[in-house]
Amino acid sequence: MNTDPLAEVLAESRAGREVFHTRLKTYLSCQSVSTDPAYAEGMAAARSFLTDLLTGMGFSGIRELDGGVDGHPALYAEWLKADGAPTMLIYGHYDVQPPDPLDRWTTPPFDMQERDGRLYARGISDDKGPTLIALEAMRAYIAVQDRLPLNVKILLEGEEETGSPSLPNILKRNADLLSADAILSADGARWRSDLTAVNVGSRGNGGLEFSLRTADLDLHSGRYGGAVPNALHEMARVIAALHDADNRVTVPGFYDDIVMPDAATEADLHAIPFDGAAWAGAVGAAEQGESGYTTLQRLWDRPTLEVNGMWGGYQGAGSKTVIPNEAHAKITMRLVQGQKPEAIRDAVKAHIAALVPPGIELTFTADRGWTKAYAVPGAHPLLLAAEEALFETFGQKPVRVRIGATLPLSDLVARELGIDTIMFSFSTADEQFHAPNEFLRVSAIDDGIRAWITILDRIGKQSPDQYLPYRQK
Repeated sequence: MNTDPLAEVLAESRAGREVFHTRLKTYLSCQSVSTDPAYAEGMAAARSFLTDLLTGMGFSGIRELDGGVDGHPALYAEWLKADGAPTMLIYGHYDVQPPDPLDRWTTPPFDMQERDGRLYARGISDDKGPTLIALEAMRAYIAVQDRLPLNVKILLEGEEETGSPSLPNILKRNADLLSADAILSADGARWRSDLTAVNVGSRGNGGLEFSLRTADLDLHSGRYGGAVPNALHEMARVIAALHDADNRVTVPGFYDDIVMPDAATEADLHAIPFDGAAWAGAVGAAEQGESGYTTLQRLWDRPTLEVNGMWGGYQGAGSKTVIPNEAHAKITMRLVQGQKPEAIRDAVKAHIAALVPPGIELTFTADRGWTKAYAVPGAHPLLLAAEEALFETFGQKPVRVRIGATLPLSDLVARELGIDTIMFSFSTADEQFHAPNEFLRVSAIDDGIRAWITILDRIGKQSPDQYLPYRQK
């Protein structure tokens, strides 16, 4: 007879694996694309699916949290019956990126299919698969023991893929409801499939769009060519001037407040096995970036300014001999420790304005994001519990790594709720999220559920007092 409680919970989950796969397939069929109003029914279907699942698991207080803007609500649920145990706010998001371009998918994006040890579907890696892994661990725990070893509040966001515009209001309006000792996030992604690691930091983010207008309308290139400005030419000059020959951002003050990691952290970074050329070559690219830094430093320690899109003029078949009167660009920045998002935003706008010649109209739009970089305190009790769970799951001491991406939640909850976030996702960074043929390794399901069961147990053995030194409010 098996007397190991954790083994019994894991056995319960394994016995229900076929049901889990069916549940995952159903969840992925909900076309919950948050950025496009045409997918509103899919967003509602995802919330309905999660509400039914959480209700069946034994969670209570299930409700939608509205941020008060024209967006999508978050879903909240709670299980608060573990007297004397810590309280975790467990985070995930139910929205996904658009599936376009559809013709690049091998199988339909909202119909989960398995091939060669991988499950393919839009949102399976970011973030529906990892979220359902976390929920499955809790479901199995409750099914076996009729309880969880800790108190749990669940927050499933519906706007992560659009920069979490409603989340600040949701956190402010529901600060007491969402109060917890720390956040355990099912979003965030593992860095590599061949290295056991825990994420302890992420870059911040911010973005905007801007347009240049050179005339009242598109002009005939024979009647006006060479005698008036071309909006696309001017945009190209502005964009080219945002970086110098060493790939450094030319915005005045952009690097002034950066706080680089200490010597010990940098030594740990250089000890991580990493082949930058192979890493870039895997996606058909070459290593390139700010001079004087390694690829990992560029990804984790240094900020970026990236052009995400440029357009204007005639886009159709054949030719049209016009001088475009408008040009548009989208840019985003990844920010690092020490940088102040609002100050960077203002400096970037001022620099672009200085680059635009007189007589050309400049308009800024779609100002979004602007969250700070985030770092977990090195001795945080939730970080230690995560490392223990990963060691027990994989038999290797996890390496502490950072990620170049952004989890907006981390900065927002530190600011609004005064608590820290640990990323505990079992997707992997190479699984083509945001691209066609997004996938999740089948092995991540067993690994993830086992690790989640273990970390829940570890947290349940801690005291809430261990978290008090890290509570900022």
